[in-house]
Amino acid sequence: MIFPERLREGDKIGVISPAGPPDPVNLKRAVDWLSSLGFIVVFGKYIDQVNGYLAGTDEQRLKDLHYMFADDSVRAVICARGGYGTARIADGLDYGLIRDHPKIFWGYSDITYLHTAIRQLSGLVTFHGPMLASDFGIDNVPILSRQLFSQLFQPTLLRYDEHISSLHVMQSGSAEGMLVGGNLSLLVSSLGTPFEIDTRNKLLLIEDIGEAPYRVDRMLNQLRLSGKLDQASGFVVGDFTAEDSADKATASLLEKVFATYFSSLGKPAMSGFLIGHCQPNFSVPLGAEALLDADKKQLWIQAGVM
Repeated sequence: MIFPERLREGDKIGVISPAGPPDPVNLKRAVDWLSSLGFIVVFGKYIDQVNGYLAGTDEQRLKDLHYMFADDSVRAVICARGGYGTARIADGLDYGLIRDHPKIFWGYSDITYLHTAIRQLSGLVTFHGPMLASDFGIDNVPILSRQLFSQLFQPTLLRYDEHISSLHVMQSGSAEGMLVGGNLSLLVSSLGTPFEIDTRNKLLLIEDIGEAPYRVDRMLNQLRLSGKLDQASGFVVGDFTAEDSADKATASLLEKVFATYFSSLGKPAMSGFLIGHCQPNFSVPLGAEALLDADKKQLWIQAGVM
């Protein structure tokens, strides 16, 4: 795997929106925060374009991404928001360009498709973390979300345990492997394409938002039937903000769905991680080696920068 170089004060950060158009007020608030940390922020040429539910045309979004990776003065590329649209540009990406100009790439949700494609076709470690307009630009950003951004400043071994949130063990044991995954809907949509998620001997992270339990069931079943669950070494279940997330019955039903698929595989599996569409949002490097110890209720993740 290729580990990007860490950020240093005065470095240039490129901001793009490869999926949906960002809220300009929230984006400015987040950019002001980055500037206060001592970074120089540059925007993609087409970041203010609106093409329905997309931030410009496929060609425009692709050009912004290529430009940021090609410019060696840009040390990190951070996505303004998710939404929808990254799968539409995955087959147009120049993965050789990304491999030859490795740098920090940060985002989540719909960005999952790019995380998977970039890792598998260029070998770059990328970051599943809160985005600018949709997360860092809102009011009252949790301290933990901001603190974890600092993992980009120096190599940091991450540890997640119950000091952060309550964790539920679905299958005991421990396993090591590369941490992969992200948004469940996007992972399922990659099946049968050149960007199909590779879970062989990997720790699989899943999260999602607005999906009813029966839809989560359907997607997990598709991963099961395609062999992706059998191939994985363990499972990290992040936040699943359902349609009726305040309904305890709905939350309980989701846990039953997870148990149905993860408790009988004989591989460590835990849920309750604050990774995904939640506040705080615990950011993690995808493509880094990790250890999931369900007996001790801990997840350890290798540093994502060098």
